[in-house]
Amino acid sequence: MPAPVGSVDIELDLIQWVQGKVGPAVVVRDEVDNNLLAELPTIQVQRLPAGDDDGFRLDRALVDVDVYAASRGEALDLAGRVRAWLLLELRGAKTSRAQYGRIRSSPPPAIRPYENTGLRRAGATYEIYSHPVS
Repeated sequence: MPAPVGSVDIELDLIQWVQGKVGPAVVVRDEVDNNLLAELPTIQVQRLPAGDDDGFRLDRALVDVDVYAASRGEALDLAGRVRAWLLLELRGAKTSRAQYGRIRSSPPPAIRPYENTGLRRAGATYEIYSHPVS
């Protein structure tokens, strides 16, 4: 029997996939905490409470990816690299959990406000189609 729709933990899968791209010098996580300033750069991956599915296997997730860095330029640069990896390398790829299809960013990476003036935040929202590995 095939895995049910929505059975892929897309946050966990994307965190591990992006961590493999950036290496150990960058923290990739689903939540930020009070130690964020000491852990720059950090990439935060969060599935939004939106999207839909086909009722069978195909899941359409909306995922926010935010980059926190010491400078505006560093945040935008890393957000741009993440965008390129997602759009050019993850599309059509298969991980141990999911097969990925169409991926697009809307909006693309841009500076987002953040309360702490000691860092900068750049982010984008991605529409990601996936289904469990058969």
